[in-house]
Amino acid sequence: MGSIEVGEILTVLDEDDREQEIEVIGLLTIEDKEYAAVAFAEDTQEETDEDMDVFFFQVVEGEDLAEIETDEEFEKVSAAFLEAEEAVEDEE
Repeated sequence: MGSIEVGEILTVLDEDDREQEIEVIGLLTIEDKEYAAVAFAEDTQEETDEDMDVFFFQVVEGEDLAEIETDEEFEKVSAAFLEAEEAVEDEE
């Protein structure tokens, strides 16, 4: 069993059953649950992160991604990732 890491490229099926490559761009633990921020791999290869779509998932058993089930949980996770990103930018 491996664990998901930042920079890892994963292949997932979209809603049309087409394979998409996504890259893990961040991991956070919130209230004893691990979450991943991911973006389409081709978008992360470009020089700018302008207009990059970011998606959030719960990490299950360290190696699987699961959808966040409630709006409340999604809001909490997205706010925590935004806060972490702003803290990194403040350090630069």
